[in-house]
Amino acid sequence: MAFTNEQLERYSRHVILKEVGVKGQKRIMEGKVLIIGAGGLGAPAAMYLAAAGVGTIGIADADAVDLSNLQRQIIHATADVGKPKVQSARETINAMNSDVEVVTYHEWINSANIADIITDKNYDFIIDGTDNFPVKFLINDACVMLKKPFSHAGIIRFQGQLLTYIPGRGPCYRCVFHNPPPPDAAPTCRQAGVLGVMGGVIGTLQATEALKFLLGMEGLLNGCILTYNALNMDFRKVKLAPNHKCQVCGSEPSITTLIDYEQAVCDLH
Repeated sequence: MAFTNEQLERYSRHVILKEVGVKGQKRIMEGKVLIIGAGGLGAPAAMYLAAAGVGTIGIADADAVDLSNLQRQIIHATADVGKPKVQSARETINAMNSDVEVVTYHEWINSANIADIITDKNYDFIIDGTDNFPVKFLINDACVMLKKPFSHAGIIRFQGQLLTYIPGRGPCYRCVFHNPPPPDAAPTCRQAGVLGVMGGVIGTLQATEALKFLLGMEGLLNGCILTYNALNMDFRKVKLAPNHKCQVCGSEPSITTLIDYEQAVCDLH
């Protein structure tokens, strides 16, 4: 891949980093990242990945832009209310960086379509930007079975968390949380609320994990979970060990097919 003069200028702040350079920027531009959910987490992640020049960004979401989304979902604007979120996101990315190919999936993720979507462009890295437990477990299980790295995250009120799964190099989401909670066991985002900037803080960290993975860098959040409390500005990293009895990534997995759970709750535990 030969860089144009415009690309060299656009990505110059990357190129001068010794950890990135021309070779690293080439890897970013050849990278493929799938973002599931174009909301509070997926919006900032998509924008920063597009700005960085990630070559292919897939966005999966069946929802339409609502006025209440605009307090945190920065990829959408007032004029986008009523549009499919994937269309709004694609238009924003295209206006920002024409280098990026945006692939949209205007559908809800479920056990019947997730594998096809993940393998559609042979995505290198998956970002879980969803807002409910059942789909988070589904993404985890699909990525484990397909041997795809992914970033999990959740936000609610003034709290956020994230972890990264790298196949064969640490625990998966189900190693830690085992099963979705019962329906209505936790408040929804509408019931509990969320500080708008929480999506930006945690979603941008997810984009950081994706870029570091594409660059082949160490220091990813595999083998640990990072939590953030905005009220006291406290970040806490907790080490995690693989669960060898994990139902999906353990030595004798009991879950070998993808499962659709009842969807009732959202975000962070």
